[in-house]
Amino acid sequence: MIVLGINAYHGDASAAILVDGELRAAVEEERFERVKHWAGFPKRSVEYCLESIGARIEDVDHVAIGRNTRAHFLDKILYVMKKRPSVEFIKDRAQNMLKVRNPKNALATAMGVDPERLRAKQHNVEHHRSHQASAYFAAPYEESAVVSVDGFGDFVGAMWAVGRGNKMNVLKRVGFPHSLGLFYSGMTQYLGFPRFGDEYKVMGMSAYGQPDEKLMQKIRQVVRLTDDGGFELGLDYFQHHTKGIAMTWVGEPRYDRIFSDKLIELLGPAREKGQPVDDRVLAIAACVQKRYEEAYFHMLSTAARLTGSRNICVAGGCGQNSLANGKVLLRGQFDDIFVQPAAYDAGTALGAALYTHNHVLNHQRTWKMEHSYWGPGYTDQQIEQMLKDEKAEYKVLPDEEMFKVVARAIADGAIIGWFQGRLEWGARALGHRSILANPCRPDMKDILNLRIKKRESFRPFAPAILMEAVGDYFEQTKPDPFMVKVYKIKPEKRAAIPAVTHVDGTGRLQTVTREEEPKYYGVIKAFGDITGVPILINTSFNENEPIVCTPKQAYDCFKRTRMDMLVLGNCVLTKPPESA
Repeated sequence: MIVLGINAYHGDASAAILVDGELRAAVEEERFERVKHWAGFPKRSVEYCLESIGARIEDVDHVAIGRNTRAHFLDKILYVMKKRPSVEFIKDRAQNMLKVRNPKNALATAMGVDPERLRAKQHNVEHHRSHQASAYFAAPYEESAVVSVDGFGDFVGAMWAVGRGNKMNVLKRVGFPHSLGLFYSGMTQYLGFPRFGDEYKVMGMSAYGQPDEKLMQKIRQVVRLTDDGGFELGLDYFQHHTKGIAMTWVGEPRYDRIFSDKLIELLGPAREKGQPVDDRVLAIAACVQKRYEEAYFHMLSTAARLTGSRNICVAGGCGQNSLANGKVLLRGQFDDIFVQPAAYDAGTALGAALYTHNHVLNHQRTWKMEHSYWGPGYTDQQIEQMLKDEKAEYKVLPDEEMFKVVARAIADGAIIGWFQGRLEWGARALGHRSILANPCRPDMKDILNLRIKKRESFRPFAPAILMEAVGDYFEQTKPDPFMVKVYKIKPEKRAAIPAVTHVDGTGRLQTVTREEEPKYYGVIKAFGDITGVPILINTSFNENEPIVCTPKQAYDCFKRTRMDMLVLGNCVLTKPPESA
C-alpha cells in the first residue's frame, strides 16, 4: 500500500511517501527550486518520491495533506463575524483553503493526468495532528506524550496529545489568536529579521544578551502563562487578530508585520534590518528566548500531568528551538525526548502520511526513524560523468585512504565540501551535504564566514561527534543524530574545541555512529586519530541558498567559494592554495 503525504500552498512545501507503513522518500521542494522555504505545490518533490519507489501517481492508494480546512470551521466563522477583516484578507484565505481542500485535483494537474485516473483516497489531516504524527509515529516509543508548538495551522497554535500504539488522541488545544510561534516570529521581526524562517537568528543572538528582570517583566506581558497549563498572548502587542496579516504562499513565502505599535511603546524602537546589533537588542533577544522557554516548559509540564508518560515527542516550527529542547531532560519530568529533523511545516507531509496509515487506516506501527537520509542520491557513475562533463580534475580514492587524506587536510586548516549518499530530510546538513572544518582552531568560525558562509557573527557552528565520545565532551550523553538539541560542553573541554563552543558554553551537537553513516563516521574518526579530538565542524553545504541537492550544485558551490577540497562520493577534488 502506497501513501503519499504532501505539504502544499504553505512555506516549506514537501512530499513524503510510505510503502506498507515504511518511509521510503521525503524531500522539500526548496531543494529543487533553489529558493529557501519555497511555497506552493511540491510537484518535483512528488515526482522524486514516486521515482524513488518506481511508481506512477496512478499507483498511489492514499494521498494525505497536512491541512484540514473544515477543522474548527465554526471558530473561523465566528472570528470573521466578530473582527470583520478586510475583503482582501478573506479572499486570500478563501483561495488558499480551496486549494488545500482538494489536493487530488492539484496533484492530477501537476502530474499531467486526468483526475479520473487517480484511485487514491484523499485525506485532509488537521495541521497540528500532522505535526504530532510526524514525531510520535516516527519515534521509538510505544506510548508518549506529544506536544506541537507552531505559528498557526487550521486555527490552532498549540496542541497536546497522547500516543499509544497506533493511535494518537488529542487532549487539549490553544486556539487562534494565541500562539508561541507567532510570539517568536513577531519578536524576530521586531529585532530586525523580517524574512520567513529567521527565528534561528534570534536563538543565536540570545546567548550574547543579559536579560534583566525589568525587561523580563515587559516581555512577560507579551505572552502570559495560564492556570490551565497553556498560554495566551498580550493581544495589544499584535495585529494578526485585528486586521490580519497579508501572506504570500507562492515561491518565497512572505508575511507582513506581526507586531503592533504597542510593542514599540513597550520596548522602544524596533531594530531595522541591517542596523547594528547593540546591547539592547541582545538583551531583548535573551529575554525572548527565556520567556519562550518558560512557556514551553509550562506546556511540557501540562503534557506530563495529562498523560503520565515519561516520553515526550515534540513537533511544530518551535520544535526546532534546540536551546529549549536540550534542557527538557534536565528538568526530570521525562526520560527521553524525540524531535524528528523536519519538525517545522515540511514535516506535516510525513505526519499526514503516517497519521493516515496508522491512526486512520488502523495499521500497526512497523517503522521508526533512525536516520535523516531520505532525499535524492546519486551513483558513482553519475558523479564521475558530471565531473567529466565539467572537465574537472579529480582522484578516486578507496574509503580508508580518503578518510586519512580528508582528515589530514582538515587538521591542516582546509575547508571541505562533503557530498555523500542521499540528501538529508530537514533543515540540517547531517553528513551527506555538509561543509567540514577543524573545530580546534579559534579562528575557524571567522574563516568559514569570510570565505563561504557570510553569516552573522553571533550564529554558532555545530559539532559532529562520534557517539562513543559524547560523554568526554558534553554534560549530557543522550544521542542526537538530528542536531535538534543544544547541550552544555564540559568547561574543561571548551578550549579544545573553540570553533564550535558558543559564547554560553554550549554546542548544538550531532552524534554519529558507524552503523548510521560509515563514511561520515570514518572521516571524523580519522581526524580524531590525528588530533585526539573526534569532532568536526559540520555546517550545511550551501552559500546563502538551500542545501545543495545534486553533484553539479555541489561542484558549482565549490568553484564559486573559497573551499579547499570537494569530496563527491569517493572522488576528491582540490584547488591550488592561491585559489582557495
